[in-house]
Amino acid sequence: MKTIPPNTQTAAQVLDLYFLEARARLIEIAATLDRIDRAPDRQALQHDPRLDFVARSLTVLQSAGPDRARQIQELYSIS
Repeated sequence: MKTIPPNTQTAAQVLDLYFLEARARLIEIAATLDRIDRAPDRQALQHDPRLDFVARSLTVLQSAGPDRARQIQELYSIS
């Protein structure tokens, strides 16, 4: 399959190209969080900063704008 340079792709082309990959990654994140929630010692992680980073990243993903990847990278570079 021929790949079009990113700056010339339409929004529909980008979605066509990356939808299944993004879907798989989101399902994996949800599955990881489910595993953590089902763990018998879940409360031990109540103040774990890594879960805070995940929660903050999810908030960034829900926001609008073209710079979500940068914002998430900045979150993780603070630690």
